[in-house]
Amino acid sequence: MNPLQIVNCGLRIETSNIKSAILNPKFAIFIIGAMLPTTMPAQQWPQHSMDRPRPPVVDPGPERPSAPAPKDAVVLFDGSNLSQWRAEDSSAAKWTVRDGYVEVKAGTGMLVSARGFGDVQLHIEWATPAVVQGESQERGNSGIFLMGIYELQVLDSYQNDTYPDGQAGAIYGENPPLVNATRGPGKWQEYDIVFHRPRFKADGTLDKPARMTVLLNGVLIQDNFELVGPTANRARPPYKAHPDRLPLKLQDHGNPVRYRNIWVRELE
Repeated sequence: MNPLQIVNCGLRIETSNIKSAILNPKFAIFIIGAMLPTTMPAQQWPQHSMDRPRPPVVDPGPERPSAPAPKDAVVLFDGSNLSQWRAEDSSAAKWTVRDGYVEVKAGTGMLVSARGFGDVQLHIEWATPAVVQGESQERGNSGIFLMGIYELQVLDSYQNDTYPDGQAGAIYGENPPLVNATRGPGKWQEYDIVFHRPRFKADGTLDKPARMTVLLNGVLIQDNFELVGPTANRARPPYKAHPDRLPLKLQDHGNPVRYRNIWVRELE
């Protein structure tokens, strides 16, 4: 066995500690731990990486009936009409309303709220098609764009593998959900979102980033996450100054996703 050699690696270690470690292996473990930094940087994953670990699956329980909106809420959709919504070109909304829900009409574009919002508490319920078609990003895909810029992904993520920062509950392209708490295809899901808009300085530079907390079916999946900028596919665009209030948008991704019981409480 070769004799122990101590190599100069930039760490100051007392010789008495090394001798104790040689005589007592348990003390050696303590010394190694003491030499390591107290915090280690988190793994930085490329956007849309399929190698990224999948969030653990949590059963959220059965569907629940819709609860009425709070008295101080702005009701954006009560199941009867789209009076609070427009198409992207400001013409009448073209999605289909029936049986208390609104369904994406493929090819008609985003559904845009008639009024703008900043800091909000948003409740919105959604369901992907009961008949499964496609896989990964082509299965029950839509999205909820806070201020029309910051997307919370809608997707059939029940036994459907995709990149974690693009599954249901992901802040698209930025942060996967803490857990996968989705129900099966055709089942109603609920998002409860607390969103704080970004703040900009007088010169247009960023002062504070946007933050988002999300519960999916009553389960916490985003915990006050600070967005690195606008969400995008295969891109990380920087923040650009924008108005304090902008419309909410629901995405037409070509899949007949349904929405119901949409309301907002303004927080500023």
